Amino acid sequence: MKQYKVRSILIQIPVRLALIFAASLIILPVAWVFLSAFKPEPHMMRYPPSFFPPEFTLDNFIKVQTRINIIRYMYNSLIYALGTVIPALLVNSLAGYAFARYQFKGRNALFIIFLATMMIPFQVIMVPMFIVVHSLGFYNTYLGLIIPRIASAYWVFFLRAAFFSLPKELEEAARLDGLTEFGIYGRIMIPQIVPTLVTMTILSINGSWNDLLWPLLITSTARMRTIANGLALFTGVNSSEFGNAFAGCFLSLLPMFVLFIFAQKYFVKGQVLTGIKG
Repeated sequence: MKQYKVRSILIQIPVRLALIFAASLIILPVAWVFLSAFKPEPHMMRYPPSFFPPEFTLDNFIKVQTRINIIRYMYNSLIYALGTVIPALLVNSLAGYAFARYQFKGRNALFIIFLATMMIPFQVIMVPMFIVVHSLGFYNTYLGLIIPRIASAYWVFFLRAAFFSLPKELEEAARLDGLTEFGIYGRIMIPQIVPTLVTMTILSINGSWNDLLWPLLITSTARMRTIANGLALFTGVNSSEFGNAFAGCFLSLLPMFVLFIFAQKYFVKGQVLTGIKG
């Protein structure tokens, strides 16, 4: 028994060291951004670079407020993120539920066609999407930002996997109790996949919050810029304001970091639930 425990410990040591190394590769760049936000500007380009600030300063945070309207940009990103994720939860969950729980003619073929759209890069469809949004009069508006990003083949696939993993006995018992189809969906099925919905919420908000290309394409005024667009102003061909850029990145990452910290338990459960069945 002791030999088995010793062997198990010896096997776990290299595995844990490898995991620590992999985690460090992810954590170190984020830590670099956070610490660099407090470095004085002259120390940004010093060689060799220093990981820890030689002295801590808040000048970068003061300057970023004067250079760009960061509060407005973060507000726009918040509207964009929440305005996208709330209707996306309804639309994509309904589609995923239909593909997972209903048998209808052409279901598999339609689902394959739906998934095939995931292989089309956004850069291919962004011009037609821009033309449609512009013709509808949504250019440089929140609706123009939000509406094209609601439906997603990836989220339908993601939620279909979650609904597919649930036992059929749940809906059969609900039908015997007299629930309608929407009652089964809303009162029985949705509560069973809350971790998956939380996972989708986190990833969707994070994707919209950090989205650069679509807001850059569909907005034209400083009033409608998102935080990602605003931070791009600090880097240019001839000069870059690294102190301001790091301070802006720090402020931009902080809400997403807090969101993940509070929802990480559901995030892990959601990943497990969607991986049970395909």
